[in-house]
Amino acid sequence: MIESIRSLGSRTNEQLEGLGRVTAFGTAITGATLRPPTRFGFFLRALYDAGVLSVALIALSGFTVGMVLGLQLFNVLTRFGADEGLGAVVGLSLIRELGPVVCGLLVTGRAGSAVTAEIGTMKATEQLDGLRMMAIDPIHFVAMPRALALTFAMPLLNAIFIVFAIAGAYAIGVANQGMDAGVYQSGLESAVEFRQDVAQSLLKSLVFGMLIGLVSTYKGHHCAPNAVGVARATTSTVVTASVVILLSDYVITALWGV
Repeated sequence: MIESIRSLGSRTNEQLEGLGRVTAFGTAITGATLRPPTRFGFFLRALYDAGVLSVALIALSGFTVGMVLGLQLFNVLTRFGADEGLGAVVGLSLIRELGPVVCGLLVTGRAGSAVTAEIGTMKATEQLDGLRMMAIDPIHFVAMPRALALTFAMPLLNAIFIVFAIAGAYAIGVANQGMDAGVYQSGLESAVEFRQDVAQSLLKSLVFGMLIGLVSTYKGHHCAPNAVGVARATTSTVVTASVVILLSDYVITALWGV
């Protein structure tokens, strides 16, 4: 009994210490954004890697999700004679929930894991130690531009995902099932409010981008300096960031009623 309590206490202490290290790392990144030089060129390069190179994946995934969602909802709504509400239901579900969450998971798998692998490889090959020897802060030089790029890329990718998903649902509802195009569009326009729906969706994606940036850069900086350590850190980034996104989605939804 005493051993069980001791083990539970030890694990709790380890979790609290880990949370403290993540908080300190996030504080260091925040401080680095306010400290010159700006590293604007590194930020643009990281934004290209995280954002532009993810556009094709996000657009294709969004269109596919929209097609599946449109087909499922059309069949369900038809049972109740409410198929004219397809545009409203698709728009609200995509903008409020599916867009930010699915886009966040996709960005985690493609861009977040890539950032962790890149920084982990730099640590394994002692490039981060080389920066410290030259009196260059690795957090300011390596982590900060990549974390900022993921933060700013997420709202843009989220918007692209939602637009293509709505187009996919439109293709199924109107072109495939014969629904009137005007009914679909009017239902979508009347149901979606910018302040309540679109703005909160962008807020969610911004928070998710910050969390992905923090987790991916932290895991890269704190991985074991070898190939196995980099691989484990990359996997851990995908798992941790995905769970954090889902938990924070619930918290934001509960607080703001999105």
